[in-house]
Amino acid sequence: MCGRYYINDETAREIEKVVRQVNEKLLREQRDIYPSAAAPVIIGQQNADKDKALLVAEYTWGFEHFDKSKKVIFNARAESVMEKPLFRDSALKRRLVVPASGFYEWNGQKDKFFFKSRHEKILLFAGIYRAGRFVILTTDANESVKDVHDRMPLILDPPEIDEWIFDETRTVDILRKKPKALEREISGQLSLFELPLQ
Repeated sequence: MCGRYYINDETAREIEKVVRQVNEKLLREQRDIYPSAAAPVIIGQQNADKDKALLVAEYTWGFEHFDKSKKVIFNARAESVMEKPLFRDSALKRRLVVPASGFYEWNGQKDKFFFKSRHEKILLFAGIYRAGRFVILTTDANESVKDVHDRMPLILDPPEIDEWIFDETRTVDILRKKPKALEREISGQLSLFELPLQ
């Protein structure tokens, strides 16, 4: 987890409530987002006067592996992100939020499930970035997800966006949080035709 997620125009409208500058070109398409795809993310910007702003940018999902023959690394464990050399600097200095309508997961029988918020219109995944690329942080699955998969995205509550992006004193606490319960619906079985080309 998480290997695919979804955005739609409702996601875009919710992001517009959070950030002042929204590039509509990034948010107008409804689509599944796969690793190595470009996707909208929420980043922070701070000027010399310490004024802070949230912006929407388009980054690519997945850090390139040091061994170019391997696939991109698209998730990082929240529990160990501060210890891993590949992620530590980003976790300390470059945090972002990944907005989504929901995410997909498959169980051992290849049944496909879609998870979404029970109360909010969008989900907000904690992420980190470097050089225009991002990874989504994952944590132990909660009761909503654990009988399908043992991992799930680290989901932020809307008031935590600013804290996650700008407040390094809150980073460790947020990395330890347990996501709220989610709604889920079965979406069928995984088809070979659904797999992205590598």
